[in-house]
Amino acid sequence: MDRRRALRMLGGAAALPLVRRALAQPAPPKDAPNIIFVMSDDQRQDAMGAYGNPILKTPNMDRLAAEGVRFELAFVTNSLCGPSRASILTGLYSHAHGVTTNGGGPTFANQPGLADTLSTFPALLRRAGYFTALVGKWHLRSWPSGFDQWAIFPGQGVYQDPEMIANGMRLKMRGHADDVVGDQALTVLRERPKDRPFCLLYHFKSPHWAWMPAARHEHAFEDVAIPVPRTFEDKLEGRPEALRQAEMTIADMTDFRERGVPGSLPREERKRKNLEALVRNYYRVLLSVDENVGRVLDLLDKEGLTRNTVVVYTSDNGHFLGEHGLYDKRLMYEPSIRVPMLVRFPARAKAELVDRTHMVLNVDVAPTLLELAAVPVLGGLHGHSFVPLLEGRNAPWRDAFLYEYYEYPADLCVRKNRGVRTTSHKLIHFHEQPEEWELYDLVSDPDETVNLASRRDQSPRFRELQAKLEQLRHELGDVDPPGPPPVSPPCHGS
Repeated sequence: MDRRRALRMLGGAAALPLVRRALAQPAPPKDAPNIIFVMSDDQRQDAMGAYGNPILKTPNMDRLAAEGVRFELAFVTNSLCGPSRASILTGLYSHAHGVTTNGGGPTFANQPGLADTLSTFPALLRRAGYFTALVGKWHLRSWPSGFDQWAIFPGQGVYQDPEMIANGMRLKMRGHADDVVGDQALTVLRERPKDRPFCLLYHFKSPHWAWMPAARHEHAFEDVAIPVPRTFEDKLEGRPEALRQAEMTIADMTDFRERGVPGSLPREERKRKNLEALVRNYYRVLLSVDENVGRVLDLLDKEGLTRNTVVVYTSDNGHFLGEHGLYDKRLMYEPSIRVPMLVRFPARAKAELVDRTHMVLNVDVAPTLLELAAVPVLGGLHGHSFVPLLEGRNAPWRDAFLYEYYEYPADLCVRKNRGVRTTSHKLIHFHEQPEEWELYDLVSDPDETVNLASRRDQSPRFRELQAKLEQLRHELGDVDPPGPPPVSPPCHGS
């Protein structure tokens, strides 16, 4: 079944009951804005023209930045797909919403999905009278709830001719995953109830592994020289053993052996060719994301919806592209935790505003969107609304945030860690035995290559950040069980 025929069938079959459910709901606040929340997968902050990428051209993402607010200091609180997505939905940290891992490895085979008892921003918007829909990647071990209509990839999904589960029905679609998701989004927007505001979650698979581009982009960047990161040859001297044991070295990734990087090559040559293949294909899949973002922006313009529609663009986490000789994410280094955050809302948000001073987090998304929709925010959320920042107003704001990562032992063997980041420093703690620490001065060492944790002259700063870490954990309800830290088991992958 081709994707257009499937969409027509789903639209016709689902339209009547969806409208009936919507009509039974209360009237939304007057002049409530529409909301489109766009999320890519594993897109680091600088993988976008608006953030200064010299190679990758993203005119539609750049349009959002030019017509809205671009946050330079945007971060995730757990650099892993499932936990971060749950934090975006709930406004809570991983330890509070319970989705601490992707479920990888035997240790986490029973990782729960998002509990029905937790409120999400789509569910609260729907309760307030919004029509809510979800298309694309979900990647949580629970069915979507709080949506009038949804169509998701099972698990990670695949790039070509993906299967989708649409309102509970499995369908085999044709085409590239990003185009399929774009078609789904356009269908939802065209067939939505026209008498109610809408909230659409528009989630792409790209640029997640295995970076398989659409046919029209297969040869993009072929003749472009891929720059080598400053820390590509980092020997990780003075860094924890936990970092050395992580199975994330780009020289040893096997993903491109069938795409021109045979394992028989000398290691240094293989390392460089893996970098080139990774970056080119990572950028190629983002081209189709940008195109499909543009399709939705064009529809908003055509239907006169642009001014009163909030469009947010972000990613669930970042990604290493050769920094420190690594790939993937999970670690607390900047390429892993830093994400794009663009917000366009002509009715309220300033255009061409670049915020370089406020640290905004994935847990801030839910309270921000709820405030913009004039829907009461439940107490106890960990995130804060950044609506004042969108309007260019001064507001009390955080000077530090907590990071946490739990999925171990599992794929890539990154040990459990937590840490604190301020505007100038970062402290990372591998908190199971053997305990190890990292301390970085982000002003003098933005590439995070000199670990200051054992330096005697840095002891006051170290103790200060230790205290800040424990303060944040206490405020957020993250408490260790009594007794000494557990011993970190050996990692054998999953």
